[in-house]
Amino acid sequence: MEAYLTEYLPIVIFLGIAAALGVIFIVAALVLAPKAPDPEKLSSYECGFNAFDDARMKFDVRFYLVSILFIIFDLEVAFLFPWAVSLMKLPAETAQFAFWSMMTFLGGRTVGFLYAWKKGALDWE
Repeated sequence: MEAYLTEYLPIVIFLGIAAALGVIFIVAALVLAPKAPDPEKLSSYECGFNAFDDARMKFDVRFYLVSILFIIFDLEVAFLFPWAVSLMKLPAETAQFAFWSMMTFLGGRTVGFLYAWKKGALDWE
């Protein structure tokens, strides 16, 4: 039974160190943090707009459109990095297929980007 419990000793040590570091960081932040922050830092600021009185007040929806477009076109970069790294390790026939598959993917993204640009989704008046 004792040998069985010693297998869990590294886990218990890890949890103890993690808990101790967590407590140390919280106490250090409470002790070292500035006590009189700037009033500008305390002001509420959400979604790119200053706070206003009525929560039902209308505001421009283009902010969300630009953010969604950024997320969509930012994801293609997430696909490009692993693709570029693994492309050189593929055999010639497979690499050629992978290359043209990615060009098709990027072509579709380019058409979507040009459509959004033509419709004025990226213009901020």
